[in-house]
Amino acid sequence: MKVAVLGAGAIGAYVGAALHRAGADVHLVARGPHLAAMRRDGVRVLSPRGNFTARAHATDDPGEIGPVDFVFLGLKANSYAACGPLIEPLLHGSTAVVAAQNGIPWWYFHRHGGPYDGLRIESVDPDGTVGAVLAPERAVGCVVYAATELEGPGVVRHLEGTRFSVGEPDRSVSTRCLAFSEAMQAGGLKCPVEPALRNDIWLKLLGNISFNPISALARATMRQMCRHGGTRQVIETMMRETLAVAEALGCEVGVSIERRLAGAEKVGDHRTSTLQDLERGKPLELDVLLAAVVELAEITGVEVPTLRTVHAISDLLALRSAA
Repeated sequence: MKVAVLGAGAIGAYVGAALHRAGADVHLVARGPHLAAMRRDGVRVLSPRGNFTARAHATDDPGEIGPVDFVFLGLKANSYAACGPLIEPLLHGSTAVVAAQNGIPWWYFHRHGGPYDGLRIESVDPDGTVGAVLAPERAVGCVVYAATELEGPGVVRHLEGTRFSVGEPDRSVSTRCLAFSEAMQAGGLKCPVEPALRNDIWLKLLGNISFNPISALARATMRQMCRHGGTRQVIETMMRETLAVAEALGCEVGVSIERRLAGAEKVGDHRTSTLQDLERGKPLELDVLLAAVVELAEITGVEVPTLRTVHAISDLLALRSAA
């Protein structure tokens, strides 16, 4: 199996290292000091499950790699529309794109069935610019339940979790999903093939849609948000509204809000990816987390006043931080 990791950051490099350890032909696409370190020393993974080093090929030029069987997309969703020149050299007729993104993916209604089948969500695929670069037919959904961070160039700190759920938009258990799952498991990761992957998307989103924007607005960690009475109440309300939208689209999360909050509090003083992006001056990935659900609420007729309020404030924060 030939795999390119486009955006070999904390998650991408971790997955690439695991697949390389399992014997896959892995190619990491990155840049800057991180790329230089991976070229020199490989990817060094520090994990409570055991440290290891993977010396996979690393480059900033996808043209060196050529067509692959799978592209593992580790880029932020707000970079998808502009990634055409990077991804095109990696594609052949049947290349699958495994998109490890948070929030609502651009392919959400592809082969969905029902009244919304084929609907394009403007906030995640504005004017069809993402779908033009990443054909929905190539998409394999992926919901990440692992926490990693770059401790330094070429060094990935694995904090917790090894589950990467994958699934087809049409809910089939495909040969390509099974092949990718097998390779991931051979590398020591959990990778179940989930026909109802959209349920997983909403389960993960339940936390991201609330904790991520609030953490950026309050500059707060997971523990701090959960233990502050007012903030906790806002987060609970955002979660209830999110569940209502999910249910209107026929999805079941299967986890109570209290359990979701308890799990988040156990994470401790972890800074969400949105807060880390804000602190580093990077664009905030809020459209797929928050704007998309507000748009879906409009489509389904669900009232989401708290989501709308937090979206308005966090959207202004994103605009100001990008200025």
